[in-house]
Parts: sequence; C-alpha cells; structure tokens
Amino acid sequence: MLSDFSSLIAATARWLTSAFPPNGGALAAALCDAQARQAVTIAAWLRYPTPTDAALAGMAGSGGSARLDWITGAEGEPGVWRTWVDEVIASWAACLLADPRLAGLAVAAVDDGTHTDGAPVEFRRLIEPDDNERRAAALLRHPDLLAPVADLHRAELMALLEAGQPRAA
Repeated sequence: MLSDFSSLIAATARWLTSAFPPNGGALAAALCDAQARQAVTIAAWLRYPTPTDAALAGMAGSGGSARLDWITGAEGEPGVWRTWVDEVIASWAACLLADPRLAGLAVAAVDDGTHTDGAPVEFRRLIEPDDNERRAAALLRHPDLLAPVADLHRAELMALLEAGQPRAA
C-alpha cells in the first residue's frame, strides 16, 4: 500500500465502522475493521490506480465525511481524521461490502495494477467472509443499511468495472 494512501484508507475505514458498528466485543471489532479496510483498499486502488493518482490524493486530501454523516446520521466523535474520509471510496467500499460478487470483480480488476507490485495481497475477508466475520460485520454488510452510501457513486463503480480497467480520478 502506498504511504500516500494510508491516511485516506484509515479514515474512510474508520468512518465505515463508526457508521456501521461491529456486533460484539473486541474480536468482532477487529474482524469488522479488517473487512472495512479491505473494501476501502480495493476502492482506493480502483479510484486512484497509479502512483501519481495516489500522490495527488495524498496531497489534495479527499473532501471529508460531512455529506456521508448527514446521509447516514452518523455524526460521531469529532476529529481531524474525518477530513481524510473520501466519499467516493466510502461509497464504492459500501458497494463491495454489500455484494461479494461485485467485490470479487473489483479485486480481479486491481490484481494486475501497480498497487500490488512486489507483494502478495489477499482479500479473503472481503470476498469470502466466514460466519464469524459476517456476524461481526452484520451492519457493515447489510445491503439495505448501506444503500444510501452505496448508491451515491454506484454507477461510476459499475461503469469502471464493466470497462474492465481502473481509470484515473
């Protein structure tokens, strides 16, 4: 993962798990976070497919969580981290979390990209969650609950995946 992406991925995953919290204790929180991070990582790699795109995203920032907070009513704890939340990536990640088939297509789309160069990357928790992972992330994977966020930018994601290649932001 490019370091320029770390703040964006961490903040967007944190927003998702705050808006759609885990079901259970510490283990559930960790499983839910892992699934959110995997979905956000794939979404970020699709949205920003080249190192140049990643660097620009890191420099420019991502717009913040205000609209997402308003849509979901998820106005949680305040913090500077919320300015790093990327609405498009949150929307795309919500699409992937709600639909494992779509998640598989997205993982396949980034498989040959520059983000995976040199290191094997595994996204099993996103595309094939086990029963414990499903229970832990019941809210995070619920299609009806995710719909207001997923629907924001679903058409762009679908067009991108249908075209078969990530494109620059």
